[in-house]
Amino acid sequence: MTEDKHSPFAAQRRSGHIESTLYWSLVSGKEGRDGGSGSSAGWQPGGSDLDMISEAAALLRSGETVAFPTETVYGLGADARNTAAVEAVFAAKGRPSDNPLIVHIARREDLGRLVTEVHPVAEALIDAFWPGPLTLVLPVRPGVLSPLVTAGLDTVGVRMPDHPVALALLRAADCPVAAPSANRSGRPSPTLAAHVLEDLAGYIGGVLDGGAAGVGLESTVVQVQPDGTVAVLRPGGITAEQLAAVTGTEAAAAEPAAGADTPAGASGGGSVPVPPAAVPGGEAGAAAQAAAGSSPAPRAPGMKYTHYAPRGALGIVRGSSAQRVAETAAGLLQAAQRAGEITGLLLFEEHRALYPADPAACTVSLGSLSSPEEAARFLYAALRRFDEAGATYILAEACPVTGLGAAIMNRLMKAAGDSVIDAE
Repeated sequence: MTEDKHSPFAAQRRSGHIESTLYWSLVSGKEGRDGGSGSSAGWQPGGSDLDMISEAAALLRSGETVAFPTETVYGLGADARNTAAVEAVFAAKGRPSDNPLIVHIARREDLGRLVTEVHPVAEALIDAFWPGPLTLVLPVRPGVLSPLVTAGLDTVGVRMPDHPVALALLRAADCPVAAPSANRSGRPSPTLAAHVLEDLAGYIGGVLDGGAAGVGLESTVVQVQPDGTVAVLRPGGITAEQLAAVTGTEAAAAEPAAGADTPAGASGGGSVPVPPAAVPGGEAGAAAQAAAGSSPAPRAPGMKYTHYAPRGALGIVRGSSAQRVAETAAGLLQAAQRAGEITGLLLFEEHRALYPADPAACTVSLGSLSSPEEAARFLYAALRRFDEAGATYILAEACPVTGLGAAIMNRLMKAAGDSVIDAE
């Protein structure tokens, strides 16, 4: 893995031997799961898989770090009570210490050991969506978790993953497991064990390979207010519409949703220069990252720092029509290519015919706009494809911000450092 020496959060330590990261391939855990929904229903680990899960659980209990699959993305787990183990997670990822971690549990009764109270609306959400891609931010019980998990806050994010490998590991470890995504900080999140190894081999204790993640985007993070309203701290696998169907009221975004006031293809602010600046997102992205470093600790992951970014500069193109978006993107890509850039384009299948043949050195489709689940599942893998191609200048089409589109656009905007090109 190539070190990013210029990253402000470069990994702090490495074992020195890639072979030190143990790897377990769970054959039965992959059967019928690659590209699937990620649900834990209908799967039970076999004998050899149980042995490997037991080994990984023992590693967690000993204070080591283990990457494991969930229905969203792969997580990098550590005993949430063990400060040294949690420190190893931050060190391996190069993660800012004021970015709190989500704690994963396998049993509903485990929640009461971690938090002091659960609002009735939060209980209703748990009934509806656990196990599943929903994290609830709740008042933490003092002294139970390492203070690094909560970044010094009086709350903690907790969820129960809907993945049989994750649940089996959590039950076998018999401890609350703090687990951010198993990637280097700022990089696209891993949806395959291969992505974890690409970023963290030699930095972590082990990897449980349970096949491809199903949802492909991280969990939705919410906090129920005293009056029962729901604040969405991070959009994700559970949509605002799904939350509202349970609570009866519209969930409010705690931070501006990417493109929330702008329909798909509509114009936005900011621009990506040609040739691109060294920092993805240009000067505006760099300024946003610097400002984030001095702002208070966020209540949930994904609220403060630039995340999910490929190594090349990324910009999002929006305009009054798909035709205008394609024309603008094609022109910018041609100019970038003439300037010596290796170009990349992330588009939706309906728009492919609007572009000239071979519009970029690396063109990746997220599938149909009518199937946002497919786009969510493959978004991070697509961003990593650009790294494999050595792309230095990448443009991505915007998508509608309804349903899962809100989470997709949130991740794209984070990856682009909020760099948006006006195609009107």
